[in-house]
Amino acid sequence: MSSEISPSPLPMTVRTVDVAVVGGGPAGLMAAQVLADAGVAVHLFDAMPSVGRKFLLAGKGGLNLTHSEGADRFAERYGARRSAIEALLQGLDATALRAWAQGLGIETFVGSSGRVFPKDMKAAPLLRAWLQRLRHPAAGGVGVQFHMRHRWTGWGTPATEGAGQVLCFETPHGPLQVQARAVVLALGGGSWARLGSNGAWVPLLAARGVAVAPLLPANCGFDVQGGWSPFFAEKFAGQPFKSVAIAVTTAQGRSFARKGEFVATATGVEGSLVYAASSLLRDEIIRTGQATFTMDLLPDVPADKVLAEIRHPRGSRSLSSHLKSRLHLEGIKSAILHERLAKEAFNDPVQLAAAIKALPIPLQAARPIDEAISTAGGVLFEVLTPQLMLEQLPGVFCAGEMLDWEAPTGGYLLQACFASGVAAGQGVLNHLRG
Repeated sequence: MSSEISPSPLPMTVRTVDVAVVGGGPAGLMAAQVLADAGVAVHLFDAMPSVGRKFLLAGKGGLNLTHSEGADRFAERYGARRSAIEALLQGLDATALRAWAQGLGIETFVGSSGRVFPKDMKAAPLLRAWLQRLRHPAAGGVGVQFHMRHRWTGWGTPATEGAGQVLCFETPHGPLQVQARAVVLALGGGSWARLGSNGAWVPLLAARGVAVAPLLPANCGFDVQGGWSPFFAEKFAGQPFKSVAIAVTTAQGRSFARKGEFVATATGVEGSLVYAASSLLRDEIIRTGQATFTMDLLPDVPADKVLAEIRHPRGSRSLSSHLKSRLHLEGIKSAILHERLAKEAFNDPVQLAAAIKALPIPLQAARPIDEAISTAGGVLFEVLTPQLMLEQLPGVFCAGEMLDWEAPTGGYLLQACFASGVAAGQGVLNHLRG
């Protein structure tokens, strides 16, 4: 028998705070700002070594803060959750968000697509200025205290009834219990687990009777049915379909049609145009086991002209050369026709023209949730008050992507996260004031 003595577990540390914010993304930071500006002492806890990691990644190719389109069209982007998100936008809309950035010394501009970016296109300067403000607020405010590498693991029991909520954390210094008069949970969805959004909070809330819709990939890629041929996958994976259009009509009659571009992957498709249709495609796969979109390879060329050009005498030229010369079909656009069509179709001008204008691309599965830009599902709005407090857990508020909503890329994701953080922060203020 070994004579070694097992090390004693580290003693439990207990801390009492006014407000605990769990999660250092845009929603959590915005809730913390609302509270700190009002003079409330806020302690922010995050499992990662630094805050805003997914926010920084989102800004790697140019931080798309919000969108400049009108309020009605903006609200439409949130689909089935339009009314819930529209209510949040009353507290912080796109104009107010730009003004907030301006207050941090960050100038913004509207791009040609209507998207709004910082002038330097970067996320890091905005985050640095924001953290400076949170630590050193204006007169009347209280600086936020940050606790990094603090992973929330569940609930404790308050010493007395009505004393608030007790949160349990794993920390580099051992276990910690935090008793707070109010809590804001802003823990993100389930994508990009390496940056902190791993969905580990779902069973912790479900254990307390909170209704949570399953987390699903949103703004995601898909695997094509049966996969690409080895030739197509090897030669064209990573290449874009430019200036194409896709259309989707589901069995429930929902439809989507838009022009843009997307990318072929080793197993399927991804990219902005596919992301825009991803909720319809994903839900159709869940319901029926598969989904199909049609691709118009030449959206700017009328169908009758496509047919006429195919029928134009080609002499001794090959069909591939003829399509390249008459319709500028080459590269990946030519390859996808050979990938999806039977050989006989190339001998039938009507069938070939129809395929060029509406080539079916069947899909069998969404890519894994951790690859998605964002997630759908989360805490149901039906179990929240209008100020985002859980009816099941008085004093506990939820914000950000962990709520049950989704939106396309284009600034809509960040805008709703910021707005929900404002709503949760104001809700906590009202709660503390009784």
